[in-house]
Amino acid sequence: MVPDVSSETLLRIHRMYGAQSHLIDEGRAGEWAATFTPDGEFRSPSYPEPVTGTRELTAFAERFREQAGRTRHVLTNVHVESVDDHRATVRAYLQIVSTPPGGPSRLDRMTTLTDELVRIGGRWLIRRRTVRRDDALPSATPENTTEENA
Repeated sequence: MVPDVSSETLLRIHRMYGAQSHLIDEGRAGEWAATFTPDGEFRSPSYPEPVTGTRELTAFAERFREQAGRTRHVLTNVHVESVDDHRATVRAYLQIVSTPPGGPSRLDRMTTLTDELVRIGGRWLIRRRTVRRDDALPSATPENTTEENA
């Protein structure tokens, strides 16, 4: 079932995601980290350990920007799965596209994000982000566990 989400809530969530992509791509690491709660968490199989808290999130975004060329985060198909006045669960697709100096753009990764958002002071912030890569083998989670792969 698709939850009934107000237009204002959808707009605020979409704006946060759009800003977040531009912030990390423009090297604005501190502002990108501020889209997470102070104890926010980023988990991705692309990186060895979860990144937790504003300081670590800022350092992560700074390292990301040091890569040669230009990188774009292209977030699509934002789906608010559940929402109330103070919490939301959001899933979306995220493509990481890189363009090396003088070279063609290429798709580095295709992923699915699952974010736990909280509303603090009228702003939606990410409490926890879990990234799943399309090229990774599925893990045994309740959503994809069957008798064949259990």
